[in-house]
Amino acid sequence: MSKISNVLMMIEYLSSGRKYSIKELSEKLEVSPRMIRVYKDEMEKAGIFVDTIKGPYGGYILNQNINVPKRFITPKPINIKNKDIWNLVNRAIKEKRKCLIEYVAKDEKTMSTRIIHPYDLILLGDEWGVAAYCESKEEIRHFYVNRIKKLSILEKFSN
Repeated sequence: MSKISNVLMMIEYLSSGRKYSIKELSEKLEVSPRMIRVYKDEMEKAGIFVDTIKGPYGGYILNQNINVPKRFITPKPINIKNKDIWNLVNRAIKEKRKCLIEYVAKDEKTMSTRIIHPYDLILLGDEWGVAAYCESKEEIRHFYVNRIKKLSILEKFSN
């Protein structure tokens, strides 16, 4: 698994309130004891503080409530048909630019043209979506990336 997956799994184990030795965690995550120490340091940089109990029966314990959604721990494939659209949306978010999109409705029969102000890429079930302000509806909407058939990046928008 990746470093991020391993850190999330380590948080999940420690969230049980049980004390884990470095050896136990390294066996569960299938990494070296040294990597467990690295993960602990990374967690603490992110503000998740792990208590260390010293001695022959020592280990790590988490004394704070951290709830990690299960969806992020057990990775499943995310459905994306058009990576070019995803990349364009991502670029527009970073550059804070409006987008003109051609969007297919849920019934797959109706196509609409909209100007959106994309804020973030999000997971909508098992598909990528974009949270954006829609100028025609004058509110925040979620759009499935796979239903965006055409996208043009426009000028910058103000927050």
